[in-house]
Amino acid sequence: MTPTDASAGPDVTVRPAVPGDVGALAAVHLRARRAAPMPEPAHPDSTLAPFLATRIGADQVWVAEAGERVLGYARHTSTWLDDLYVDPSAARQGVGSLLLDVVKDRLADGFCLWVFASNTPARAFYARHGLLELEETDGSANEEHAPDVRMAWPGRDPLRFLRGLVDEVDEELGDLLARRAALTRAIQPLKTDPTRDPAREREVAERVARRAPRLGTDRLVPVMDAIITASLDAAAED
Repeated sequence: MTPTDASAGPDVTVRPAVPGDVGALAAVHLRARRAAPMPEPAHPDSTLAPFLATRIGADQVWVAEAGERVLGYARHTSTWLDDLYVDPSAARQGVGSLLLDVVKDRLADGFCLWVFASNTPARAFYARHGLLELEETDGSANEEHAPDVRMAWPGRDPLRFLRGLVDEVDEELGDLLARRAALTRAIQPLKTDPTRDPAREREVAERVARRAPRLGTDRLVPVMDAIITASLDAAAED
């Protein structure tokens, strides 16, 4: 995502995209991406326009234009801002700010987005507009395999929005804990030595810490100990 900043001129308007916009949107997208500190796209340029054609109607897509010239666009779902691109020739004219305001108005309860960690101008833009950086990943889950940052606009009730994200994580955590307990139960009959292995358990904490560096190994050692203990206790009850 490569937005711009400042006050948009009076000639700039925003409207919903129509199928005939696809070519112009793809051209803006590609020019903006090439001008930004972002990794190379995972897909050929030729695939972008057909993809955007499938999203108009499925997602909300907004076009910023001056006269008949497309300056930028934003694409979002009910919970995520997936695209916000501004043509480099329209940089620092407030087009990105205008598009972001439209998305905020449409998603007043909050939304998330991903931005590449290397794209510091975009990160600074979003921070200036009140978005929060929630987490940074190593990029293993995105197609470019480049570190990225999850950001969020917390909306009109930030506490409620962020607690909603916590609830989603807790549900995922519950699924993972259930899977781990099941695997622990399956392993027990295969072990020749029933005693626990502190060295291996610390290795487990170190692996988890690589995915959660802000917590660190020392904080995660007792957490993993509690999880392993609970899983073993549950297995013993079967």
